[in-house]
Amino acid sequence: MDLNIEAINEQLGHDPEGLTRWALNLDRRAICTTNFRPFEAVILHMATQVQPDIPVVWMDSGYNTEATYRFADEVAKRLSLNLTIYHPRRSRAHREAVDGPLPSIDDPRHAAFTEEVKLEPFARALREMDPQVWLTALRAEDTAERSQMQPVSVNAAGLIKVAPVLHWTAKDMYQYLQRHDLPNNFDYFDPTKVEDTRECGLHLQH
Repeated sequence: MDLNIEAINEQLGHDPEGLTRWALNLDRRAICTTNFRPFEAVILHMATQVQPDIPVVWMDSGYNTEATYRFADEVAKRLSLNLTIYHPRRSRAHREAVDGPLPSIDDPRHAAFTEEVKLEPFARALREMDPQVWLTALRAEDTAERSQMQPVSVNAAGLIKVAPVLHWTAKDMYQYLQRHDLPNNFDYFDPTKVEDTRECGLHLQH
């Protein structure tokens, strides 16, 4: 099937629910990734409304806040998520016993840390699940790099990456949560980014 990506972005790029339906009706293997950060219940709800058993993939670095773990359990139960969790090959305790505590973002070791706890688990997830469609909750207002992205793109391997809420604001996301009585997470920390406006590299590589 040949896809006119430009036309799809023009027609559905500002219609998150319509774009989600389009992506999941392509009859291709799809996954939805999540990190259970604030507003993640939006994309998870949208996706499961169309395909209740869509595989949901979480790269759990082992460094999430207690609130994030509780939120993940609540959302997984509420939406009956078909959740697969990918962990680093070493536990947090093992890594810290050998390499010490979390390196700061200006530490030369931070790139290797990011590779270990996020990028390698995601690459492993892609190999094992072999999706043809990838739904993500990327939003343009998050970082400068994301503001340059399109809602639908295809990478060099042919993976169709779909970001239905790319053009939504935090207010749009909040209102969706309110309409559907969905929970939110206000205590989130990503050790590979540290700062909200910083990229970890995952979305720049895929």
